[in-house]
Parts: sequence; C-alpha cells; structure tokens
Amino acid sequence: MAGEATDPEPETTRGDLGRLLARVQGAGRHAESVSLEAILDSLGQRSFAPFLLVAGLVTLAPLIGDIPGVPTLMAALVVLAAVQLLAGREHIWLPNWLLRRRVSRARFVAVIRWMQRPAHWIDRLLKPRLTLLTRPPAHLPVALTCLLIALAMPPMEVVPFTASGAGLALTLFALALLAHDGLMALLGYFLTFGTLTMVIIGLA
Repeated sequence: MAGEATDPEPETTRGDLGRLLARVQGAGRHAESVSLEAILDSLGQRSFAPFLLVAGLVTLAPLIGDIPGVPTLMAALVVLAAVQLLAGREHIWLPNWLLRRRVSRARFVAVIRWMQRPAHWIDRLLKPRLTLLTRPPAHLPVALTCLLIALAMPPMEVVPFTASGAGLALTLFALALLAHDGLMALLGYFLTFGTLTMVIIGLA
C-alpha cells in the first residue's frame, strides 16, 4: 500500500473528527472482521496524519488497545510511516503482514461508537492557531517525536497507563496536522515528555 507521505494535512479530514470516524466505521462493512488496510482505505488519504490518527485511536481504545501486542503493532505502523516521511519518500509503503491484521467487526464498531462520544466536543476545540508548529517543515519534528514514541511503545505494555499516554500523544499530533492546530501539537510534545519520563521511571 502506498500513500502521500509529503502532504501531512489531507483536505478531506481537516478538523472533522466526527465525520472521519463515521467514514472509518464503514470500513469493510460486509465482512465479519475488519483489516487495517480497510481502515486506512476508508480514510481516503494515505498521508502521515491519518496513519497517526489510526495508530493513536487504536492504542487508546479500551476494547482494542488493551489487547496484548496491539500497542506494539501500532508502533510498527508509526515507525514505518515516520521513517519514510523523514526520508522524504513520496509514498508510504506498508507490508502485507501489517495491512492484513484484523479485528472483529462487533468489537470494531463498539470502539468507534465509544470514540464518537467525545468526537464532536473535540471538533469544537480544534481550530487553526500557532500554525508554525504544524505546517511544513514543522511536520518533520512531529514525525521525529512520533518515531520516538513508537520506539518506546513495546516496553510501555509493561508500564501501566503509559501506552494510553502514547496513544493520546499520537492522536494529538494527528489532530494538530489535520486542523493546523499548533496548540494540539504543543500538548502532544508535553504529553510525550511526561509519558517517556514515566516509562523510564517504571523500567528503572
């Protein structure tokens, strides 16, 4: 699968998380389980921000993110996307073994409905501000920070609450890029620092 790695701000999803989740809920709607490829395809964009949003929301979701191995799987997604973006590739490539990972439709729909509750509230908060923190080349330090988060996610599975912090940070960065909201990026940086500090303390 390929995607536009050089455009971190897809027009079709900017600042409308509720509508985006409604689109994602329709992914692979006629199948008993939903693949990661179907979820990404439902976004209509293959650029960096949607990759981050999927990884962040899946890691945060209580019915999916709590499954052992899921944070590490999402970390692999972020690492592959972030490295290719930092390398200046025009397209993001993902291996088939990652794209074919599946979750049951019942669990997937339950998670999307759970996410939709705060989505409209979040949409009201998002707006273009501090755009120097989100517009190119500012997406490069965002990608580097997300790469750092992803590399730290495997040990987060044994340090309580840190995986959720990582998922929230990835989600904040995705929303920042989608809505040109630099405040979300700042919150993402602070949350990343706090989460990584907790990981270091927890593993010490």
